[in-house]
Amino acid sequence: MKRILGAFALSLAAFAAQAQDVYMPYDRDTYHLIDRYQIKFGKQVPEMHTAVRAYGRAEVAELAEISARNAVTRADEFNAAYLLNDNWNYTDQAQNESRKPFLTHFYRNVSDLYHVDTEDFVLRVNPVIHFEVGVDNESDGVRYVNTRGAQIEGSIDDRFGFYFFVGENQARYPEYVNRRIRRDGVVPHEGFWKDFKKDGADYITARGYMNYALSKHVEVQLGHDRHFIGDGYRSLIYSDYAPPAFFLKLNTKVWKLHYMNLFQELIPVFNRRDELYPKKYMAMHRLGVNITDNFNFGLYEQVIFARGKGRFELQYLNPIIFYRSVEHGLGSPDNMLLGGDFRWNLWNRLQLYGQVALDEFVLDEVKGGNGWWGNKFGGQFGAKYIDAFGIPNLDLQGEVNAIRPYTYQYEDEFSNFQHYRQPLAHPMGANLVELVGIVRYQPIPRLHLTAKAIATKYGQDVVSATDTLNYGNNVLLSYLDRVSTYGNEIGQGVKTNQVHADLTASFQVRHNLFVDLKQVVRRVKAEGEAPDYNTSFTSFALRWNIPQRLHEF
Repeated sequence: MKRILGAFALSLAAFAAQAQDVYMPYDRDTYHLIDRYQIKFGKQVPEMHTAVRAYGRAEVAELAEISARNAVTRADEFNAAYLLNDNWNYTDQAQNESRKPFLTHFYRNVSDLYHVDTEDFVLRVNPVIHFEVGVDNESDGVRYVNTRGAQIEGSIDDRFGFYFFVGENQARYPEYVNRRIRRDGVVPHEGFWKDFKKDGADYITARGYMNYALSKHVEVQLGHDRHFIGDGYRSLIYSDYAPPAFFLKLNTKVWKLHYMNLFQELIPVFNRRDELYPKKYMAMHRLGVNITDNFNFGLYEQVIFARGKGRFELQYLNPIIFYRSVEHGLGSPDNMLLGGDFRWNLWNRLQLYGQVALDEFVLDEVKGGNGWWGNKFGGQFGAKYIDAFGIPNLDLQGEVNAIRPYTYQYEDEFSNFQHYRQPLAHPMGANLVELVGIVRYQPIPRLHLTAKAIATKYGQDVVSATDTLNYGNNVLLSYLDRVSTYGNEIGQGVKTNQVHADLTASFQVRHNLFVDLKQVVRRVKAEGEAPDYNTSFTSFALRWNIPQRLHEF
């Protein structure tokens, strides 16, 4: 697969190229600022398509320039300056020069440890540090995260862009995270890992890519990273929960259209042994249309498949064909998902958004109302309210997600919707209804306060050493082991109510250097003999050029 995609990318590089854009790493806190100003001023940047993340630094810089000209509060002035400085090589309005460089060559600007800026070469080098300590009422001893690494990015000849991130990690997680590790055999968000001391984990996180502008409107990207599709807090299509994966991506932006093709190599099985793991693949495309300057609509289609000896199905390389017709022509052996999304900005203060994901859908069975297991689909609807109730820098978000049982499951791990034993869409799988509420407030420029509550009603599966009762929650299970063909409904199985609350105060000491104080409270109440859990986790963190590590499942 890598040889095929590599040859494909190199063949594309034979064409003349235009100025290249590197992507802004996906950090939910930073992307909230971008979303905030896109809601306020998005009509002035109509070509920005927000449902495919990460965003290009050039378009973020353009939005930041508009935000800086229209800022009315000190917090907005600070945020616009932050975004301009973080994307200084794509704007002439950044005020990024350091007053006191370190040892002459370091921190000559406020955003980078070291940088080079010439006519044909840009290089940015930064350290990555995440030190977090906390206490958990369900665990003995200190819980911690210890990450050290580096981030490098830049461009060559305004044609090639490149990005590289690596971090060495040791961690001891709170018990609710350890329960997920024991269930799935993996560290959430991560790939290969090893035991560390008594109950810790040791792993390396690596991401990187190279991208090349084939023309003014077409770009190719090859690398190893995560992706996120949608405008919501969750994604029912493709989220950043699973670890990075090898990919080839084509982005075409012209007129009011954004057409994205994504081809990925995934790992279906992980057993923690040093051996060559089998492979499966995903092919996806999404067409987004800015129908008006404030309304975007997208359609997507994706297929997950595996072939003998790790072969890629070449027919899925066709970037514009209807995948369902290809899949039928091959004998219908693969897992297809279809769906759509929308984003509607209103009055420069409000955004409505949503998604529909169709894993399988038979209208007659839906009309029959018999709870047929094969009607596998999910829906999302949400809203963002900026400067709520006239209070500057108070932003609210509410979201509801509902996913029917057995959605994302398939016959085996080679075609189900997971990578490295982790869901590719919603981190809790399926068979659930979820409400998300978020309050964000920035009382002073450097301080961000976030209160978050996620209430989920779902049905647990019953898995033991001798038996499996698959009620449709865990995407790792096979739908061949389903409990019933008819009579299925959301929440079936071991009925469980869960509330995850998170209160975080984050202070930006200097550019991309944050101090966090966090309190997480979780309540899990299940019917029958399934255990209940009451979790309280308090932590303090120092982060430098790295986003918060969130475990919201």
